[in-house]
Amino acid sequence: MRTITKVRAAGLAVLALSVTATACGSDSASGGPDKTTITFWDNNGGVRTPVYQELIKRFEKANPTIHVEYVGIPIASVQQKYDTSVAGGETPDVGGVTTSYLANLTGQQALEPADGWLAKSPVNGKLLDSMLTSIRQTTPDGKLYLVPATSNLDVVWYQKEKLAAAGVEAPKTWDEFFTAVEKLTKAPDQYGWTIRGGAGSIFQLLAEAYAYSGVTEFFDASGKSTVNDPKNVELVTKIAALYKKDTPEADVTNDFPKMVAQFTSGKVAMMHHNLGSYNDHVKAFGADKIDAFPMPVGASGKRTIVANPVDGFAVFKNSEHKDAAWKFVDFLVSKESNGYWNQQTGQIPANKDAQADSWLSERPYLKNAVEVLSDPATAVVSPPYYLPQFSSVTKADTEPLFQKVLLGQMKPQEFLDTMAQKLTEAQAEWKQSHS
Repeated sequence: MRTITKVRAAGLAVLALSVTATACGSDSASGGPDKTTITFWDNNGGVRTPVYQELIKRFEKANPTIHVEYVGIPIASVQQKYDTSVAGGETPDVGGVTTSYLANLTGQQALEPADGWLAKSPVNGKLLDSMLTSIRQTTPDGKLYLVPATSNLDVVWYQKEKLAAAGVEAPKTWDEFFTAVEKLTKAPDQYGWTIRGGAGSIFQLLAEAYAYSGVTEFFDASGKSTVNDPKNVELVTKIAALYKKDTPEADVTNDFPKMVAQFTSGKVAMMHHNLGSYNDHVKAFGADKIDAFPMPVGASGKRTIVANPVDGFAVFKNSEHKDAAWKFVDFLVSKESNGYWNQQTGQIPANKDAQADSWLSERPYLKNAVEVLSDPATAVVSPPYYLPQFSSVTKADTEPLFQKVLLGQMKPQEFLDTMAQKLTEAQAEWKQSHS
């Protein structure tokens, strides 16, 4: 468990209380005197809020003795909010959690294992085995501390009309991609590409690098990070060369909202994100005007993807109403609820029965994503989400360095060497503590 000074812990507790005064899930006036109130934190509050509000309404109708208090947390600050709530002893009953920060929460012993719940749940055997395995691999004891809800995939979104006007087809290889970016750029009114240079930039960059290089492991047999593989360096060099030439200058500080705003303004023809930004693009252009293709194939000829974090739900150990909390989780990952949630967000359901819903086949980009993920020829690179330092290494430690690369103040080799060294050290420390 992380060591925190009493003074800092007290300050964090006060901050936690500012998020929600009923984080532990005690009864509230909105729940009524005869109702059990549980608090649910959405780890990506905003565009998904109406989806959860509808599901909560359905849940409360089916379970009139339980009231769910919804709290939407911005994705950029959710890990800090969870750390704050754990330190202050004021955690929610149920929270949206991904494997990218699961190791951090389990390291603080903040979550309740879900193995016992799953064994007697109606969804036992209905959740994708690959996602359950990915979650178990993230935790040191192999237990299930997170119930999967959705699968995701990195894709390149594009505006159909812009590609058609330039005589460009959706690129299948990286050579085709860089050619397309150049053809689609008509500065200063239109750019072929946009770079995420601000918050959240590193995971996207790594997804591009490994897709380009075809390297299939984050560490070699000796435990050394492959992040600075020569082909990964080559990709980062090529991406950095696009900055300000084939991308807007503002890209250096782009976080997700800014990147999406540039794309939806019509100024950018193609944008790398994942399936989760579907609603943003449909709202801006209409479903018939946008599409997406998987990450291009590199020189190896083998499609290589970096596995996205598994997103789902966790029950917190501090909950005073665990039975009600698990009942809510049960509802959220049921066929109907899981199918509805993923249909609204444009992602892949974790519930196998929900994957048979007709709406998946009606969306070409999503059909392609399912085929890529299920293709045995696809090489999947599993990031070391199990490392407690992985999140900090790929965010606070290296995001400012990538900005230096874009500005020409640091060489791509030095940037990736620095990240590789930090990951190698974290891996060695983890191995030593688990030997």
